[in-house]
Amino acid sequence: MAVARVVSFDGVSASHMEELKRRMSDESNRPDDIPASELIVLHDPDGERSMAIVLFENEEDYRRGDAALNAMPAGDTPGTRTSVSKYQVAIRMADQPAHT
Repeated sequence: MAVARVVSFDGVSASHMEELKRRMSDESNRPDDIPASELIVLHDPDGERSMAIVLFENEEDYRRGDAALNAMPAGDTPGTRTSVSKYQVAIRMADQPAHT
């Protein structure tokens, strides 16, 4: 069963989120020691809050990814981390792109 690491942050400005988006879009910046299958980042620019949802396909991948993410320098995060939680992914749906 897939497992999610859900992390919330405060103090995340729109400019910081844009910089993070730019850095993460570069394939060479993706860490090999985080075996995530998917990443979703939510951002509330008015409240300067964000939430990162990192999906892992199994417990072992979660354990490795969690250890690597916990070891990252605080300056690499998009703001001040306020919580970290672990969830089992009970339902996972995605829209399929329209075929033309």
